[in-house]
Amino acid sequence: MHFTSEKRLEDGVLERGFTLGEIPGVLWTPESTEPVPLILMGHPGGLGRMHPRLVARALACAADGYATATIELPGAGDRPRFTVVDEARADLQRVLKAGEPVTDDIVDRLVLPLVETAVPEWRATLDALLALPEIGGPVGFSGGVIAIGTRLALVEPRVEAAVLFAGSYVPRSILEEARQVTIPLHVLLQWDDEGNDRQQALDLFDAFGSQEKTLNANMGGHTGVPSFAGEAAGRFLARHLK
Repeated sequence: MHFTSEKRLEDGVLERGFTLGEIPGVLWTPESTEPVPLILMGHPGGLGRMHPRLVARALACAADGYATATIELPGAGDRPRFTVVDEARADLQRVLKAGEPVTDDIVDRLVLPLVETAVPEWRATLDALLALPEIGGPVGFSGGVIAIGTRLALVEPRVEAAVLFAGSYVPRSILEEARQVTIPLHVLLQWDDEGNDRQQALDLFDAFGSQEKTLNANMGGHTGVPSFAGEAAGRFLARHLK
């Protein structure tokens, strides 16, 4: 891990850009004399355009005593294009515009390459982050893409709880993997999320094998998550990471 930038934000939160090999990312740490818990922040890609929303989430987490970190999705931002995903996204836009059903083939080509690439990158990033003296445990995950969060919750034993953001397509193979996920989960769902399949999100929630799982569904579109939904997610993380 190589730090490439550094600046102080409000309340003394330190924001540092980094690279891990070819992967760009950002780490936010609160002022603390002891190692702090870590939350991995998922997002739909494009660190530049997502930065204001990520900073807001990071500052809220820092106020609760967590460090947060994120990395760029494969094929997004300044990373090399992911041709198979780009082609699937074009096919998705075509069938949505035509009012045709979204096929399993399109969903698989759109999502599974991201899962297969991003999850090992997240795990390598976690290795590097936990080697820093200011980062301790436990570790949580918060955000989307929900299929990436599902796979990470299954294969990464250091992730002890997850807040998953519904609102992206879910391959059938990920639905099957969800049955093996057992960590505590808090799933955020926007009921009127445009361009995404509500029933897929409900089916995924039903499939999760976790004994503790909560679905927080609110009216509104993709970016209309109410502030109190974030507060509920914060309380969930506090129960499991502190």
